[in-house]
Amino acid sequence: MLKRNSGVAAIVAALALAAGSANAAVSAEQAARLGKDLTPTGAERAGNADGTIPAWTGGITTPPAGWKIGTFEIDPFPEDKALFKIDQSNYKDYADKLGVGQQAMFAKYPSFRMDVYTTRRSASFPQRNYEFTAKNAVTCKLVANGEGIENCAEGLPFPIPQDGHEVIWNHKLKYKGVAVQRWANQTSPTAGGAYNLVRLREELMGLYYKPGNTTETINNILIYFFQVVEGPARLAGNVLLVHETLNQAKAPRQAWVYNAGQRRVRRAPNVAYDNPGTASDGLRTNDMTDMFNGATDRYDIKLVGKREMYVPYNSYKAHGGDTTVKDLIRPGHLNPDLMRYELHRVWVVEATLKAGKRHINPKRTFYMDEDSWQILMLDHYDQRGEMWRYSEAASINYYGVPTFWATIETHHDLQSGRYIACLLDNEERPYDFAFQTSPDQFSPQSLRTRGVR
Repeated sequence: MLKRNSGVAAIVAALALAAGSANAAVSAEQAARLGKDLTPTGAERAGNADGTIPAWTGGITTPPAGWKIGTFEIDPFPEDKALFKIDQSNYKDYADKLGVGQQAMFAKYPSFRMDVYTTRRSASFPQRNYEFTAKNAVTCKLVANGEGIENCAEGLPFPIPQDGHEVIWNHKLKYKGVAVQRWANQTSPTAGGAYNLVRLREELMGLYYKPGNTTETINNILIYFFQVVEGPARLAGNVLLVHETLNQAKAPRQAWVYNAGQRRVRRAPNVAYDNPGTASDGLRTNDMTDMFNGATDRYDIKLVGKREMYVPYNSYKAHGGDTTVKDLIRPGHLNPDLMRYELHRVWVVEATLKAGKRHINPKRTFYMDEDSWQILMLDHYDQRGEMWRYSEAASINYYGVPTFWATIETHHDLQSGRYIACLLDNEERPYDFAFQTSPDQFSPQSLRTRGVR
């Protein structure tokens, strides 16, 4: 059995205490640590004291033998066996490395289980991304009270974060390729496990990642997002278009919808914050897409520090094309036999609702992977201050990019006993990172023709 630390991994003090203003970039001396004692993305290169977290040695830079572009990623660790299991009978023994939402899952579902494997620090990104991340460390700045950034190009904006806003921006801007087309099918099973699949095809484009672009040359558009419902028939042809802005204080998100039944395009100002996501049965808000997206202006954002936690990681069994949706869906949660958890260091950020602002979740806690800046887990609280929803991102290294990103997102309503699973592409085509598109394909004028059944 893997030897456990006896105490909680130390919560480090927010770097803002030592680095001064949150609006200021770090010094050249601090930035020089990148690629040395820090990884190129700002994580601690060394492992932990007891050896349960290894040193980062570059992540996956060569795909496993037999994998080729256009196919689902092959498990690079097929011989790994679970070191131990955490379930309802013993989860309190591991509470120092579990989040509040995870513990609530164990308490509610006797069938929920976490198989813990050897930690594999597989996250990697292109060399060019590392180079621009190092440059950004000394030039990028927050503006508009954290709602925008400036003087950044291509890479992570804040590899050595000084406050919570910077950590959130790292998640938003981690490299995912310039454009991708994917299937983002979702289902919201009943408490008994019965489900129907909603088929969603999506296209994303981020000009920030295109070589030569900067925050000042992309016309304040962070992401172009297009989503069309392909099934069931009653929803087929409905389209959502979003222009996600880089500085939401300067210009908020713009969104449009095309209703196939009415054959009409209209503005959709409510596609933001806590309004329900597409066909989500009320189980996912718009700002829960990609675990979190959009404006943070309704919250006070606090960087708590860093801790060691058991998190979903290297979820290749759940990702693979040999796994079906039926294999994955179980009452209350995904099939534990197909999930993998590992011990990793994560940044912890708390978002607390500002006085006078409204959101169905007055408090949220984010758990962000130090190697990739992917939000792996998220706790959502209700108006009474009680745990309401728990979100989890089962993630992998996508070899052809490379990038470390979610392959399945689940959002659990711990009060109703239901959940929604998103990004279920197992029975479709895998992500296409070679997808070619242009900004004119994301114009409101294009929706009517693109949404025709």
